[in-house]
Amino acid sequence: MTNTLNALVHTLRYEAEATFSIELRPVDGGEFPAFEAGAHIDLHLPNGLVRSYSLLNDARERHRYVVAVLKDRASRGGSRYVHEQLRVGSVIKIGAPRNAFKLHEEAAHTVLVAGGIGITPLLCMARRLRSLGRSVELLYFARTRKHAAFIDDINALGIPVHWHFDEQAGGPPDIKALLASRAVKAQAHYYACGPAVMLDAFEKCCAELGYTQAHVERFSPVEVAAAKDACSTYTVHLQRSGRDIVVTPELSLLKALKAAGCNVPSSCEEGVCGACETQVLAGVPDHRDSVLSPAEKAASKSMMICVSGCKSESLTLDI
Repeated sequence: MTNTLNALVHTLRYEAEATFSIELRPVDGGEFPAFEAGAHIDLHLPNGLVRSYSLLNDARERHRYVVAVLKDRASRGGSRYVHEQLRVGSVIKIGAPRNAFKLHEEAAHTVLVAGGIGITPLLCMARRLRSLGRSVELLYFARTRKHAAFIDDINALGIPVHWHFDEQAGGPPDIKALLASRAVKAQAHYYACGPAVMLDAFEKCCAELGYTQAHVERFSPVEVAAAKDACSTYTVHLQRSGRDIVVTPELSLLKALKAAGCNVPSSCEEGVCGACETQVLAGVPDHRDSVLSPAEKAASKSMMICVSGCKSESLTLDI
């Protein structure tokens, strides 16, 4: 296992209904690698699963990482293990921080839109912007107040917050109305993290309102079908090793590379976490991930090799 760190489970804390926070510290003291607001880490759980979670603590802190885990009723074993078996004092492997949800710290104004556990990267962003003296506000949606984590931490920031609890309001929020009333400064940036339904609505509303600086981070992938002009079989040239590998319909690009003995990084294998992002040197990728922005996909300087394909007969990668 490469590029992993040993981390001590220092604290497990109840934060909200079905939500724990986990404070991790370096096993031998010292410091963890620095991270930026919006970053996440992989937890390599003892049951063999690898799961990505956003860092929520102040990005200036190096002595600890803090993440939060919602126990998913449809858990495939990750969140269930954390809630039922992870213990204070355990030592686990973690990945170094990665960031596919970067904060534009120079924005004139920032609107953060959180749905439930989606508050985690946005809380880190709010802390960072507050420390810089930037203009920021938060919209926080949850089913009930008891499902809303980190209420005290948010209130302590002293930023404008719009709270919406479905149970009290009698239904979900009117996202478009809330966003429309917040077009207060030119070049404002809008960030959202939460359930897929909320994110779909957020992206639709931002498009309708003409908000071009909209950013999302998803917990689960958006299913993207192969493009009509995607090649079912193509050749991948590995620039560093000089090897050529043929990718066929039976295997994804990532699996074909691993089957050929290539040591390439990966985690979610669903096009969500960004761990497998690889530089594209030639060829035309067929992007099917939920990480890259439309502009980044159009530029095709990199691709997520776990889910994406190819529109050209060959592809050259920096591997």
